[in-house]
Amino acid sequence: MPSLTTYGWFLLTAAAFVMIPGPSVLFIVGRSIALGRRAGLLSVLGNALGVCLVITAVAFGVGALITASHVAFVTLKAVGAAYLVWLGVQTIRHRRRIAATEELPTGRRLLLQSFVVGFTNPKSLAFFAAVLPQFVHRDAGPAASQLEILGVTFVAIGLLSDSVWAVAAGTARTWLASDPRRLRRLTGAGGVMMIALGGILLGADN
Repeated sequence: MPSLTTYGWFLLTAAAFVMIPGPSVLFIVGRSIALGRRAGLLSVLGNALGVCLVITAVAFGVGALITASHVAFVTLKAVGAAYLVWLGVQTIRHRRRIAATEELPTGRRLLLQSFVVGFTNPKSLAFFAAVLPQFVHRDAGPAASQLEILGVTFVAIGLLSDSVWAVAAGTARTWLASDPRRLRRLTGAGGVMMIALGGILLGADN
């Protein structure tokens, strides 16, 4: 268990990082605008579960191996970016049906889709592999346990922050969705955001 001082500094660092909108926030906002509050909140949960798997990989040294390997890191980045683009394209393709019937993917499917996005986000992997070890001390217990505690804390902060974004974006969608044509545009705009995010991640420096 990290000391209270170390844990306090980590809380400040994590809160500061979470407050800066990044790929996860853009993904959540895009989903909430396209599909509504429920889909946005389920996407928050699925994304967090994917990030938890990333933290586990970092805790057991897999994350460091991936970030050290240019091929592995670029492959992960390409897979994540391509999946985001695919989700965005599907949202745009089916925007008329979504707007007309409010037919959304099942909760299980929403969780799975956002889990994949969270797990394949290269920025999360790079951040956890570089930052979490800075708060680990040998005399505070097993390193893997400390990393898990710090990582779960970060995910909890992210869950709260991302949920606020999801509710805000989903509420805005509900408020603006009285006109079916406007709802179609909002759904399409959410899809465009996901495609743009995939392009940004793919084009970002390694």
